[in-house]
Amino acid sequence: MLKNLFITIILLQCSLVRAQLVADSLLIDNHYRVFYYNKPQPTQTGASLIFAMHGSGGKPQDMVEKAVTLEKRAVADNFIIAYPAGYKHYWNECRKASTAAANVENINEPAFFSGMIKYFNERFRINEKQVFATGFSGGGHMSYSLGITMPDKIKAISAVVANLPTPENMDCVESKKPLAVMITNGTADQTNPYNGGEVKTPGVSLGTVRATEQSFQYWAALDGYKGDPVKTIVQDADTSNDITIEKYTYQKKGKPEVTLLKVINGKHQWLTDIDVFEESWKFFKRQME
Repeated sequence: MLKNLFITIILLQCSLVRAQLVADSLLIDNHYRVFYYNKPQPTQTGASLIFAMHGSGGKPQDMVEKAVTLEKRAVADNFIIAYPAGYKHYWNECRKASTAAANVENINEPAFFSGMIKYFNERFRINEKQVFATGFSGGGHMSYSLGITMPDKIKAISAVVANLPTPENMDCVESKKPLAVMITNGTADQTNPYNGGEVKTPGVSLGTVRATEQSFQYWAALDGYKGDPVKTIVQDADTSNDITIEKYTYQKKGKPEVTLLKVINGKHQWLTDIDVFEESWKFFKRQME
């Protein structure tokens, strides 16, 4: 009897936690585009907004599960995380060769993300000058896309295991405007090759990407940096593997920061050596200083 009561209480608590995750949608060009978020506190105004995008073929829940630790900071650090869903699990994110339906049908991503910014501002009075984007793999490419096409609405981006498309594979009109960017790429990544080349993903063709160094320098050049970045070693939270992380940073007062986390021996997967969401938020916070 007591055991059953205990199980009932645990299930109820879990349900209450899940109940905080709100699902909503916007009608964009005759398509209902879905997104999720944890409802902020009633007194939480002027919050930053973070878009967290899933990878190609994924779903928003993939990101929700990875952002549990970061969500605990939401009230204290005053931010809201939005978890958008790609169109049929993919994004229309600047890769011309992509055979995903989102690209083939030319889904209007800028309208979707602009609509979400408006949605959160109308309901929760966010700080529209502090909107950020991060994503894993295809979501990282979507982050790049937002930085390329919407720099007036996006303050900074953090792209994880993603490189910019090669010039011949670039399907977006490049704004060429300065932006704060953090890139986290693994040297042993076979899907998003660290040194550039063809992206290999089952089920779809996505074309070729630039090398990580080229992607890094693309943004550094737009921000007006020259010379070598500052190199440091990131503290390793998981010494049970052969992964280490080198950090390369361009940072100067009055300019957007550009940072590369070079994950030595890192593959196309989530890291246990750092919490990428935590690192992304630290990066975003520095852009507000």
